Amino acid sequence: MRMSELFFATLREDPADAEMPSHRLLLRAGYIRPLGAGIYSLLPLGMRVNMRVTQVIREEMNAIGAQEMLMPVVHPADLWRETGRYDQIGPEMGRFNDRGGRDMVLAMTHEEVVTDLLRKLVSSWRQLPQQMYHFQTKWRDEPRARGGLIRVREFTMKDAYSADRDEAGLDRSYSLYYHAYTRIFARLGLKAIAVASDVGMMGGSQAHEFMAFSPYGEDSLVLCDGCGAASNRQVAVVRRTKPEPAAEQPLEEIATPGASTIEELAAQLKVPASTCAKAVFFADRDGRLIVAIVRGDDEVEETKLTNAAGARDLRPAREEEIRAVGMEPGYASPVGISGATVIVDELVAATPNMVAGANRAGFHLTGVNVGRDYAPTMVADIASAKAGDACLSCGAALRIENGIEVGNIFKLGTRYTGALGATFADEDGVTHPIIMGSYGIGVGRAAACIAEAHHDEKGLAWPISVSPFDGHVAIVGANKEPKVTEVALALEAECEAAGVELLVDDRSESPGVKFADAELLGTPWLITISPRSLEAGGAEVTRRATGERTIMKIDAVLPAIRAAQASDRAAVEADLLARGFPPRHAARDPHPST
Repeated sequence: MRMSELFFATLREDPADAEMPSHRLLLRAGYIRPLGAGIYSLLPLGMRVNMRVTQVIREEMNAIGAQEMLMPVVHPADLWRETGRYDQIGPEMGRFNDRGGRDMVLAMTHEEVVTDLLRKLVSSWRQLPQQMYHFQTKWRDEPRARGGLIRVREFTMKDAYSADRDEAGLDRSYSLYYHAYTRIFARLGLKAIAVASDVGMMGGSQAHEFMAFSPYGEDSLVLCDGCGAASNRQVAVVRRTKPEPAAEQPLEEIATPGASTIEELAAQLKVPASTCAKAVFFADRDGRLIVAIVRGDDEVEETKLTNAAGARDLRPAREEEIRAVGMEPGYASPVGISGATVIVDELVAATPNMVAGANRAGFHLTGVNVGRDYAPTMVADIASAKAGDACLSCGAALRIENGIEVGNIFKLGTRYTGALGATFADEDGVTHPIIMGSYGIGVGRAAACIAEAHHDEKGLAWPISVSPFDGHVAIVGANKEPKVTEVALALEAECEAAGVELLVDDRSESPGVKFADAELLGTPWLITISPRSLEAGGAEVTRRATGERTIMKIDAVLPAIRAAQASDRAAVEADLLARGFPPRHAARDPHPST
């Protein structure tokens, strides 16, 4: 590819609204351009990266026996009504009417569609198991698009689905995808780990997210270096030490002027924050007021609270909603109030004689005991894990890291097949629901995460596996020595014939501009051909990742690139093997034929 013909443009300055390195560099290097909030065009360079990421995913999906297909991006709303998700999902779903007035939706995911296919095509145990996948456009009207391709509204996802006859089959399928995903992210140059996660709107019994570490990540990961346990903070359960039992003290109201926060209250009364009850207020889509009570040294984990309350679309409650049930913001407690759902954290329920609000400004209650002084709607683990908390499994101190979700896997069970009537008959003619799993990877987000992990102050530094081109040729000094161009184009032709793609900078720009653009674009190799390099023996080859420079004969360039590609792949395989993951050929579907 000649750079003079490439449809792209670089930016010399960082875009003002780009906060993440991947966002800044993909814009500056001419990989993407925004059309609207969370809506991007992939320019040719970006499309090339997208295609290479897609190819890695496709190879690993095919290797476990999954079959590629393609399902529509537009779905009849009635299909989503059958599973209940049409009303469960909020404004993030794209809804419209066709010209006949029929309710339609834009695909957020494809569980409904693939289950509809299963109920139409599968009738016998002999047709199971099945593995299928596709790459398709998705639409989610995110309330806050950010980070370029990290959080967008329109995106391409690889979603795969497994169909089995029983839970044991689902376990095998889940393991297949777990291993395949580990291989995919290793080949993409991403250090991603699997963490236990919430099933969310997908439903089902179990889920894992594959997380790439990033200081810009919106997810908090709770990690144990002692036993290797890992989970999203949304679902993390920790070992919590309950206080010693104590005789219940009488309920007493005391003046606490100016103590409207836990910090102010604890300082004024000279008590630990852990003995103070913190009330946090939410409202759900139906207007129900939900009051979460945690210890003053804890924070509410909203996902845990949502699941405990069976709520949808929680939001912070407004002051007037809080006052409507007789509670006073800053001095609130559930003592003596009604008309709200009160969910108390397990540790609060086990802590005697706490300090809580008196529901009037400037006053608190001491000697507050759950059960005696108020009856909560329920008691549940709703507190967020903190760094230093004890691991539930081994007791070691936990640490918190930020991460970006790059993939997810779900055990759906009969969540969709039960609702849509997707069944099969066993050997005895008895009908059973098909058991399903769902497995997703966002292609654009994966590319952005790779850019997050592989860059420096000069620009991108793509791994060999996903780089838009295998090498970048800079033609320098062709005006002084015409042979330079001749040699460069001959090398391009040789490499192209061997399946190695080069980007040839044949523009009439200064060497400084060419080198700066090469570093910004970030292909693995910069191959400089100039009168000086020819005089020295051929081409000056620079490894983008390390800056190492070598003078190489022209006929040695192609073998060197191919050797580096093979070495890179071998290193990935060796790393996977060292981590206990089998070779790809050994991971093929272990399902028995009967």
